[in-house]
Amino acid sequence: MSHDMNHPMGTLATTLNALMHAGLDFIFPPACASCQTLGWDLCPTCAQAVEPMPATICAHCGRVSPRAIVQCPLCRAGAFHALEMIRSAALFHSTLRAAIHAFKYTGQTALAAPLARYLVTIYAQAPWRDLPHPIDAVVPVPLHATRLAQRGYNQSELLAHAFSRQMALPLAPHWIERVRWTRQQVGLDVAARQANVAAAFVATPAVQGKTILLLDDVFTTGATLQACAQAARLAGARQVYGITLAAALGTQADTQSDPNMRAGAPRF
Repeated sequence: MSHDMNHPMGTLATTLNALMHAGLDFIFPPACASCQTLGWDLCPTCAQAVEPMPATICAHCGRVSPRAIVQCPLCRAGAFHALEMIRSAALFHSTLRAAIHAFKYTGQTALAAPLARYLVTIYAQAPWRDLPHPIDAVVPVPLHATRLAQRGYNQSELLAHAFSRQMALPLAPHWIERVRWTRQQVGLDVAARQANVAAAFVATPAVQGKTILLLDDVFTTGATLQACAQAARLAGARQVYGITLAAALGTQADTQSDPNMRAGAPRF
């Protein structure tokens, strides 16, 4: 049961919770998820080392491209037809890869807040400012109940909580559910990823007529976002957008080996 923060007991509970965590941090200080510097979940040096997405992307799916284009070959083939647009905040390598791994697999859930700041930064920029309809709710990509029980939390939902709170956007974590257990996507090619998540999600009637923002941690092939968006559209969603913390470098281009492709990318 959640506390009403305007109620005296809610305020007391919040204060006691903060004091408890402050005491634990004093006895067991956090270590930076990337460089292990004590006192930080993600130290300032590593936070600044995260590389934003370059300017050379597909305007529809946000994938890194050798040049800025309206639609990449995958988009022209209809790979993301259920999504109006996808954007990722940063490149999935080095510092950010280490932070996401710690956040996702080792229980370092305190990383949700610092990692959500990258989402906030990109969401404050165009083209998000110019959407034809306002976002009705942020919907995190769900985990299957079995995996949620194994991990103990859904990292995308924690990110969505932090992001929606900072952006004052409604959060709807139960509008889309994962109804079919699927193997992890790691190590699967594009076709296998698409087959793995096909019909794995169902949206509730609450999405009907709504404009929703799907949120996930990493964009690799986009198969999971597309499957969620298809479920939402089948249930009557008006528009579906996608936003992710990081985008994996695909086979279309490797921005690490070609620094010219990172030209124009703003620093965080």
